[in-house]
This record gives sequence, C-alpha cells and structure tokens, in this order.
Amino acid sequence: MSESTSAAVRSATIVSATAILLAPALWNRFPLLEYDTGGYLARWFEGYLVPSRSTTYGLFLAAGWPFDFWPIVVLQAVAAVWIIGLILRVHRFKLYPAGLIAIVTALAATTALPWLASELLTDIFAGLAVLALHVLVFHGKQIAPSERVALILFTAFAVSTHSATYAVLLALAVPALAVSLFAPRLVPRFGIMRAVAALALGAALLVGANDVVAGSFAWTPGGYGLAFARMLQDGIVTRYLDDHCPDPRLRLCPYRNELPRDADAFLWDDSVFNKLGRFAGLDDEMRSIVLASLRDYPEMQIEAALTDTAKQLGAVATGYGVLTTIAHTYGIIERYTPSVVPAMRAARQQHGEIGFTVVNDIDVPVAWIATALLPLLAVYGLWNADFAELAGLAATLTLALLANAAFCAVISHYQDRYGARLVWIAVFAVALAAWRAVALARERKPAITRESASTA
Repeated sequence: MSESTSAAVRSATIVSATAILLAPALWNRFPLLEYDTGGYLARWFEGYLVPSRSTTYGLFLAAGWPFDFWPIVVLQAVAAVWIIGLILRVHRFKLYPAGLIAIVTALAATTALPWLASELLTDIFAGLAVLALHVLVFHGKQIAPSERVALILFTAFAVSTHSATYAVLLALAVPALAVSLFAPRLVPRFGIMRAVAALALGAALLVGANDVVAGSFAWTPGGYGLAFARMLQDGIVTRYLDDHCPDPRLRLCPYRNELPRDADAFLWDDSVFNKLGRFAGLDDEMRSIVLASLRDYPEMQIEAALTDTAKQLGAVATGYGVLTTIAHTYGIIERYTPSVVPAMRAARQQHGEIGFTVVNDIDVPVAWIATALLPLLAVYGLWNADFAELAGLAATLTLALLANAAFCAVISHYQDRYGARLVWIAVFAVALAAWRAVALARERKPAITRESASTA
C-alpha cells in the first residue's frame, strides 16, 4: 500500500468513526441539549460564577455559537476517536482499516458514548480524561513527544470542565504517585510528572477562566449546596432540623416539613430552596448544616455514603436530562444566542421525538456486565502475560469507576448521568479483552492444526 493510499485510508477511518459518534446529533439535526447546557453557556454572557458550571466549558460553548454549536460536538467526537485510537495503538491493536471503526461502532451500539459526544455538556470528557491519564502515566514512551504534549493539554482542559472529573483523576494520580515512589517499574515516575503537570494546568486553567469571566480568581463554587441536597435526600438534614429546631438562626426551621426528600426536586423544582434565595440565600446555612451533620451523625453519614456509592455504581442509564422539557436551557439560548433558535426549534428533540427506552434496554445490562467483569480482568492479567497490559488498564478504570461513584454519590447524589458518562470505558476495556482473546485463539488454531497433522 502506498503512503498516499495509507494516509487516505487513515483519514477515511477517522472521518467514519467520527460520523458514527455524531449519529445522534446528525439524526436530531442539531446538537443535543441537556438540563445543564444553558447554565454553562450563560457563564460568558452573565459574567458571574454559579455552582458546578465550569467557565472553561462555557467559553468553549460560546466559541461554537456562530456555527449553531456544531464545532463543539465535532471536536468532542474527534477527541473521542483520537483517545480511543491511542488506547488501541499502545495496546497493540490494529486500527486500520477496520479496527478503529469496529470498536467505535460497538461502543456506539452498546453505550452512552455517541450521545455524550453529541450533546452540549461536559460529560464526554470524564471518560476520555481517565483514558488520557492512563496513556500519559503508563504508555508515555510509546507515543510521540507532540502527542504527550497534546494529551497533557487535553487532560488539563478535560479536568477543568467539571470538579468531579478533576476529583476522579486526582484519585487516580495520588495512589499512582505513592506506588511510583516505591515501585517505579510499576508506575513510571516520568508518567506521574506528566499527570501532575496536567492536573496543575487544569486547575490553573479553571481559576484563570473564572477570573476572566467573573473577576474571581477562585474554584467553581457549589460543593456545600450539592452535599446538602444529598444529605436531605438521605434523611440527614431532616434529623438535624428535628434536633435543632426551633432556632431563629436557621431559616429552614419553619419549612422543615415542606422539604422534599429528593435532591433534584429540592435544587431544581419550585421548592423552598427558591423561596429562600437558592445558593446565594442559603449557602451559609447549608454549609453550617453540612459540617455540623458530618460531626454529629458520623454513623448515618458512613452508612449513607456506602449505600449511595453502591447505588451510583448501578445507576448507568443513558440519556439523563436529554429531554424536550428543558425550559431553562431554551431560555438561555433564546436570550444570548438568538441566531441558533430556528435550528434548535427545528430539531427532533424539541418536538418530543427523542427517547431512551430501547437504548437502555441494551446499554444498562451491557454496562452492568462490563462493570462486573472489569475487576476480574484486572486480576486475570496477573497470571496471563497476554492480558497483562489490559489488566493494568482495567485496574485504572476500576479505580476510576469507584472514585466517580463515591465522589458523585457523596458530594452530590447518585443519578444515571454520573454513571453513564464514565461506565462506557468499562465496556471499552472488556471489549478489548474479548478482541485479544479471539485474536489469540485464531493464532493458536493453525499451530494446533499443524501439530495434529504432524502427529498423524
């Protein structure tokens, strides 16, 4: 095959894989919107910080506005294809002409990946950041220097888009650093340096963007409010208010019987939270209740944390928040980016034509099976050299899934969105193990046939 033909094949493969991941947006005729899309988009236009809405992703969205946001989902899909291709390459899988397309097609058919790539939300970067960090730490020598730099920059941007993504990568980097100090053969120290550089740059990128957008050189706010909502859902806030009310210092006391026992209903429906000024009005009180509850009810907190983490591991359904009834996001787009409104209104999502029942009939059981198999793959590689590197990948991803479940369930509250945005990487790893098993079986079959013929 000539060099020009080879380049043509590579280009065609990448374009095809990218198009597969963009299938939901292409079918919809507009990038998919989610509950939180408007909150991110508004950051540049409103010029102040709100809880859990990264300004870096908000600036990214605003940059795609002149072209109806299509550059955003295209870049997200290209990034996914790039990172998936890197994982295939460092683990010695053949990308071209069919390998990359085959694995992307399999993931598109069985996971949330194409929906994540096709929506205007940070979630696509959660799984990609974990895979990128794995390559940086364990396979840096197998890629070109320019690719290492690109991965560091990508990972820095990815972690800046959501605090949960940053927390998950920090949970991977800290134990890796500890292991590298005593066993550098297991975790290369140069790999750890690259990981530290990416995390440091990501933090700098986020606080710098917050300073540019809102004049606040600080981290994105929101931790105490989300933790409060989780404790409300778990019954801990009710216990605290019952123990301390009436108390004139607590504005929630008169409303303690009206508080919903659902975190989303409290934060986003027309609840007492709105009546008392939302985050701005209740932030101090929520913070004091969260801290006091951690001190006063440790057993309740531990039990709730373990229960919620287990529930989060199983909450993996695709499509959370990708609905027709997302008035806030529509309002933000109409107010600040009116030029895209005709295309948005013409999309299938805005006409109630989108649903995930059939999708989740496939995605959910596949995710559960892959999650169960992932730690087994990590152990299997300890005594089968053919799967040793994939076992390392599986170990990284297992820790990432556990860290994600614990952080999201404890700091916020368990929901399908937090699971679906990461669990596809478990399906990816298990699919690679199956691919390798089939390839090894095919290699051994001719040898067995020759040996049998020789014996005969």
